[in-house]
Amino acid sequence: MSQIVINRDASIHVKEKKLSLKEKVSYGFGDFGNGFMFDLGQIYLLKFFTDVAGIPAVYAGSIFLVSKLFAAITDPIVGSAIDYRKNIGPRGKFRPYLLFGSIVLAVLTVLIFVSPDVSITWKLVYAYASYMLWGVAYSFVNIPYGSLGAAITQDAEDRTALSTFRQIGSLGALLITSVIVIPILVQFNNVHIGYPVVMGMMSVIGVAGFYICYRNCKERIIVHEAPKEKFSFTSVAKTFIINKPLLTLVLMTIFSISAYNIKSAMLVYFAQYNLHNVQLMSYMSFIIIGSSFLGVVFLPKLVKRFGKKQTAMIGFSISIAADLANFFLPANVYLFTILASIAFIGISIPNGITWALVSDIIDYGEWKSGVRKEATTYSLFNFSRKLAQSLSGFLSGVGLSLIGYVPNAAQTADTLTGIKGLLLLYPAIALTCAMLIIGWMYKLTDRQHAEIIKELNSAKTH
Repeated sequence: MSQIVINRDASIHVKEKKLSLKEKVSYGFGDFGNGFMFDLGQIYLLKFFTDVAGIPAVYAGSIFLVSKLFAAITDPIVGSAIDYRKNIGPRGKFRPYLLFGSIVLAVLTVLIFVSPDVSITWKLVYAYASYMLWGVAYSFVNIPYGSLGAAITQDAEDRTALSTFRQIGSLGALLITSVIVIPILVQFNNVHIGYPVVMGMMSVIGVAGFYICYRNCKERIIVHEAPKEKFSFTSVAKTFIINKPLLTLVLMTIFSISAYNIKSAMLVYFAQYNLHNVQLMSYMSFIIIGSSFLGVVFLPKLVKRFGKKQTAMIGFSISIAADLANFFLPANVYLFTILASIAFIGISIPNGITWALVSDIIDYGEWKSGVRKEATTYSLFNFSRKLAQSLSGFLSGVGLSLIGYVPNAAQTADTLTGIKGLLLLYPAIALTCAMLIIGWMYKLTDRQHAEIIKELNSAKTH
């Protein structure tokens, strides 16, 4: 595929060859590696805080709220720092962060699952500090990885393929970490040792995934010059304000990702207390998350027939209907697993499309402003994901407190209903909001994006 060099005053685009299957799959390995560190925090960290570290649920929820908000604020700073980096070596603009940043992230992933033998106050201090540092390290890996997709290709079909393989990688990591972590953990007599050891094993796999992505992906949309406009809060805000599709995607993501993450966090509680067997989580996760691959497999065909926006709305509708049915029907492990699988198939569709939308929005921002800022734009989108993650973590912790959850004890009937509501009812409401936002507010159609690419392609070649 031809290399494309971009000048800040005029973007240079040439006709591209199709990406190889190897590169598409390798790009997906980036999110596979990412999941082996990110998913651990989303699925198990709240339970580690409440049941192992002994931190009260409401305080545990506040750790997610404050730490994720801190990470959300630092994301645009990290993204802009990457965009304003002047010297780009042979490894490219984004790929070096995958190689070196993932190692730092792996170490910090282990450290957040360590509980020092100190008072609750100092446990909170340690938890806040370690998780905030983890968030910064995650930004320095995830933002370059997300930006890399827009730098690999501008071909619409290839971008959908990259998004598909990215979602496959993400689901693969979620499937494996959901299935194998608990069975390995129960082999340890001391969970204070078991948690960091198991998380260390998962993190090694995560680093390997990022290395495969680094090794086999190539940056072709290259910017050799830093933006002429000086880096400032105003320059970051301007990128956000002029890009209305980005604003819409941010609003949608706050609701969709908070729904997705609260599902992941609450499933282990539901398995342990509502279904009375925590190890059922592994079997249910295997079926639920495994089924969601169906949505990803059909994603390219759905996008080709209905377009990105309509396909996302179809996925949201499926997930909402399944979650509502699951909430109002009696808790039965078989019926629950079937409906939860349908819900995950539905939500995997808009989650996969999101990555293609981000790349389209980067092109839109360049067309609108004349300046291409991949990392800044992606970091602003990532800002919404961090807000959603802070919201879901906080709601999980506060929700458990409000419904009267008591760690490692039999729960009351009201508490069991509350756990079920956090797992199913909140996601259904949040996804309804996400569907309405993209349906009413997102105006960048696939046809309009194709016209934008044609205009960018007509720019002067250097």
